[in-house]
Amino acid sequence: MDGRVIVVEEHGEVNLLTSDGKLQKQLPIPGQVYGVTQINQNTIAVTYPDERAIKMFNMEKETVTKVIKLDKECLGLSFSNNSLAVGLSIDEIRIIDLEGNTLKSIQVKGKSILFNLVYCNDRVIYSDYRGKAVYCYDGSSKQTWKYTQDLKGPRGLCTDTYGNIIVVNLSSDRIIVISKDGQDSKVLVIKEDGLKNPKYICFKHNETSGFICDDTGTYLTKFNLTYR
Repeated sequence: MDGRVIVVEEHGEVNLLTSDGKLQKQLPIPGQVYGVTQINQNTIAVTYPDERAIKMFNMEKETVTKVIKLDKECLGLSFSNNSLAVGLSIDEIRIIDLEGNTLKSIQVKGKSILFNLVYCNDRVIYSDYRGKAVYCYDGSSKQTWKYTQDLKGPRGLCTDTYGNIIVVNLSSDRIIVISKDGQDSKVLVIKEDGLKNPKYICFKHNETSGFICDDTGTYLTKFNLTYR
């Protein structure tokens, strides 16, 4: 929210970076963390797949403030409208409030574990790596569109200022933007531009910029979008 970047490493370490990508500090969050999303200026939520739990962590006080227990392995996580969307195993995206109460349950039929999802404007969009597709569900838990064109292994995704979906296509070394209605798309970056094994992406709306991380965690690259 203030331009800094939160990065979870493969083995659970959580790093807080400055807006220009320099390490500010490593947050003392124990255990095997997977997903992360920001709740407010000082609070983040993280998923623990093995513990089947979401924990709230105060970055300033460096303490866990709340633990939400779940009944399934939890992975992808996104915050919007004072609630959390969490990917549970392979077949459910659950919307919960900050106390852990279930607001709605979206049953999905993808082929991949729910690693990557974004919750925004009462929509949930997620990528299905094995199924080579991106799905969108509306506030009534119904699928509104499915996008498959030119996707060979979609992983990380985020939304831009206008509600379009920016998707990292790991298997083809591309970044694609999909229109908010799922009908149109455009290739933004390709392998020939220097992109290699991209896996995750985040976007800062008020600056039309963001960061891309590769599959091995070798680099974190800042990008800027120009709308025409």
